[in-house]
Amino acid sequence: MTPRQIEIVKLSFAKIMPFKDQAAELFYCRLFELDPSLRLMFRSDLTEQKQKLMVALAMVVTNLEKMDSLLPSIRVLGQRHKTYGVRNRHYDVVGAALLWTLEIGMGASWTNELAEAWKNAYGRVANAMIEGADSVVEPERRPGRQAAE
Repeated sequence: MTPRQIEIVKLSFAKIMPFKDQAAELFYCRLFELDPSLRLMFRSDLTEQKQKLMVALAMVVTNLEKMDSLLPSIRVLGQRHKTYGVRNRHYDVVGAALLWTLEIGMGASWTNELAEAWKNAYGRVANAMIEGADSVVEPERRPGRQAAE
């Protein structure tokens, strides 16, 4: 990411943070609207999950200048998400829900430049999570047994 992209992502996120609860609510509503099957991956009460989302976003945004040092932890997060049933295709849906949420939250302040900066930031995170998930070795299946997918 360029220094300008880092700057505008940080500034925009600072504007969203006072409304983090509403932003998290918007995000999950949009996520489940885009892919209703994802709702089954979560407990009925999303309160804790919404908090985790905003903490994770804050950690990433705060550390954009040193993203390379975060990537190993993000890969581990991708490994853990795979055990929850997250598949690579889900990252596109999450990205679309995130960008939509940010656009709604930023209103008239949302620009193409800001959208590109957020796409870049999210893309780095999503790619690292996918790398982590792809590094998980699936147990060998015995012949004659069906996979539970």
